[in-house]
Amino acid sequence: MRMMSAATLLALGLAMALPAQARTIHIDDDSCGYHTPYDVRVDASGIRFQREDGKPVNVFMHDGQLRVDDRAVAVSAADAARLREYEDNVRTLLPEVAGIAREGIDVGFAAMRTVLMTFAEGDGERRKLTDRLDRRHQQALADIDSSLGRGIWKHGAVSEALTDSVGETVGDLVSKVTASAVTAALSGDQSKVAALEARADSLDKSIDKEIDARADRLSERAKALCPRLQALDQLQQQFQFRLADGSRLQLVTYDKDNDKTPAKKQPDVASR
Repeated sequence: MRMMSAATLLALGLAMALPAQARTIHIDDDSCGYHTPYDVRVDASGIRFQREDGKPVNVFMHDGQLRVDDRAVAVSAADAARLREYEDNVRTLLPEVAGIAREGIDVGFAAMRTVLMTFAEGDGERRKLTDRLDRRHQQALADIDSSLGRGIWKHGAVSEALTDSVGETVGDLVSKVTASAVTAALSGDQSKVAALEARADSLDKSIDKEIDARADRLSERAKALCPRLQALDQLQQQFQFRLADGSRLQLVTYDKDNDKTPAKKQPDVASR
């Protein structure tokens, strides 16, 4: 019965891994130690940051001008230049985030397709399951295109979209893999058990060859966003204006305990 537990754990692992991946490929990037409590909307009129809890609730910036909770904030020429740079950085960052999110979805579904193709029995079953997988894959991509692809970042939106699309697919995989393992074990036919174990062994090789390299490249692409998030943090630390309560505007925050990037120079958190 080794196969049943191993295969089930593999399928469940996919269910855990893909939503986790989503949390590390968007602007709220815990792998870099940075996150934002705001939903973000980017369009031609400017950039809006909005949240339900905490203050300020609403922040709007465009072309060096700033409004906080619907009140204009007077800024110096130097701060206006910093605000323009901040806006430009966010505008160029979100399309890259969207691209990484799409690639993350592609990698995750490719992994599930590999599992499915390994354990599906017969052309009819394989075609049925892959068609269903492809529909969910396309829906997940459409969800990214309708949000991040349009300059809209909302908390948890990517993870929720992936959870919805992946959850049912993983259920199919768990059912398929478990059923195959149980059938082989109960049949008493050692050749069937051996064949299923051979499939599991080949799956490891397939994942290594077809998926791991893509996942590694995606990870490096995501890590490349870290300096850009750090640049946003440094810009906001340089703002000379203050909010109504005397605090500094902080749209991106840094938590060193969540920074998983190796051996990089950390921001000066003591000065905050």
